[in-house]
Amino acid sequence: MPTLINQPTRVQAVGNKPKIIQEHVGRVNTGHQQVSVAHMISPEGWLEPGQRPEFEEVTVVLKGTLRVEYEGGTMDVRAGQSVVAHPGEWVRYSSPEPGGAEYIAVCLPAFSPATVHRDE
Repeated sequence: MPTLINQPTRVQAVGNKPKIIQEHVGRVNTGHQQVSVAHMISPEGWLEPGQRPEFEEVTVVLKGTLRVEYEGGTMDVRAGQSVVAHPGEWVRYSSPEPGGAEYIAVCLPAFSPATVHRDE
């Protein structure tokens, strides 16, 4: 029988401004360790520390623009577009444009503070 997930769990975000993270599947809400799926809403001007995670992160932008900095450049991922950050790759996410960004993040294996390796 399929498992109904009644509601996500709000997870504490990191960054210069408050960001909403609602984990639907993952270590916190369902105990899944192989995958996490979270709905994120970041305000205009939000910026998080850079990171070099051990997991792959697939991000689907639903609204607004998510900026992704990486070694060697920057890309803006707009509504309807996606981006894949590969394990061991340095990235930093932000939402600099008016209206911020709304997106879904899928991490394989599941997101973990111990494996995200944020910059100091």
